[in-house]
Amino acid sequence: MGKKLLLLLVNFGVMPFVLSIFSFIIMITGLDDIIIAALLPLSIGGILVGFLLNKKRAQSGKLTGLFTLYLLPLAYTAVLWTVFMLISGGFYGANSWFYYSIFHLALAPIYFIAMFSGEGRLFLWAPLAYELAFVIGVFIAVLTSRVRSAFNRRQLLSVLSVFVLALGTGVAVQWQRSQTVLPSYGFKYGGGYSSTDLTPYEVTNPENKLPKLTEAPTFTIKKPSEMPILDGAEAAFPVYSAFANAAYENIEKESGEAGKIVSFTNTIYAYEHLLAGEVDIYFGAVPSKEQQEMAKEAGKELVMTPIGKEAFVFFVNPSNQVDSLKVSEIKDIYSGKFKNWSDVGGKNKKIIAFQRPKNSGSQTLLEKIMGGTPIMKPLKEDVPEGMGGIIEQVADYRNYDNSIGFSFRFFATGMKANPNIKLLAINGIEPNPENIASSKYPFTATLYAITLKDNPKPTIQPFLEWMQGPQGQEIVERIGYIKAVE
Repeated sequence: MGKKLLLLLVNFGVMPFVLSIFSFIIMITGLDDIIIAALLPLSIGGILVGFLLNKKRAQSGKLTGLFTLYLLPLAYTAVLWTVFMLISGGFYGANSWFYYSIFHLALAPIYFIAMFSGEGRLFLWAPLAYELAFVIGVFIAVLTSRVRSAFNRRQLLSVLSVFVLALGTGVAVQWQRSQTVLPSYGFKYGGGYSSTDLTPYEVTNPENKLPKLTEAPTFTIKKPSEMPILDGAEAAFPVYSAFANAAYENIEKESGEAGKIVSFTNTIYAYEHLLAGEVDIYFGAVPSKEQQEMAKEAGKELVMTPIGKEAFVFFVNPSNQVDSLKVSEIKDIYSGKFKNWSDVGGKNKKIIAFQRPKNSGSQTLLEKIMGGTPIMKPLKEDVPEGMGGIIEQVADYRNYDNSIGFSFRFFATGMKANPNIKLLAINGIEPNPENIASSKYPFTATLYAITLKDNPKPTIQPFLEWMQGPQGQEIVERIGYIKAVE
């Protein structure tokens, strides 16, 4: 027994640790694909170790009983991985995976990099790569020897059965998770806050495409200290950036201050900054119930100034034969009652319904449409975070053939224009400018400039009045929204 434990310690403790150090060195040298950097030394080294350390045993026929022993680490890895898959629900960003790595201490150098790079796949692939390679090396040693070792088939079958059952259970957890969690796309713009490039709308960009007024602005603010700090929803950024570009004198030259005055941190954070007094005017749709409750708890009274109209639209891939949905069908889709496009006159395909993060402007409008009907759990994705962490967040829209998503009309067709989506009519009414202006389109939304009633900055009120005046509404319309004031 002591010799067998020593064999396990050497073959599956010392040797993989040495190989994992080689992998670690390759990984930190900057090789782009850390999966290859980790697995290649383990795979090649595992075969060599399995072959060289067992060549003489194979030639002397002394592998009898040892082969089953060599399969035990495979079963151990499969069972351990499955246990932690069940504990974490398949989420590699869970803290429990740190304890998993303790049980595979020989691969600590690789797991160290894996945790900092967000590569959870290595928790399973790294040990399996070495253990399978080692077994292959032993097989090669047996095949190249003239002596055939006798194997205990019952023991081999038992160990392999445990391996297959455990691995199958872990894979089932992963498959179940894949039904609601998609591969990460992530946001690469705006410090990770934006899903589209906002550079064309930045006041400091000399080539920005912000509309210029046909006449000199009737309202201007000269001193940066008197300029209200602006923030808001992603879809509203072009509007409030254009307001600042027109009314804030020389804002484009204030390269250091402009980013602070005309900021963007998206709906959720911008609203929190408004309540904290870090932002003077927030631009977006009506706040969610949770956000309104936040204002009450903070003792703040919101002043909501309408500055434009917009359509809240649903869209699909152009190949989808569905052109219009009823409001009731939208509710049935996003409650999970309708799961197939055939339920609404389309093809026999599963509906992949994308949502937006909680408290975002568009998700708040979906909740308003749904009324008291519960919304099903959104699709999610695992997104790498700073220092290699992994966070789980609502998945961004993917234009699969059977997808449906929602947004604001200007964002979907202007800011993040995608020619490969089709806007759906609602109750047979198209989301065109005429139907939005008349509010005939059922999901017409109002774009607000939201302020706090107790904000003492004197330039806020005249700035809001200017937004609702002829020049402000000219900017709203030229950006791509519909005027709030006809």
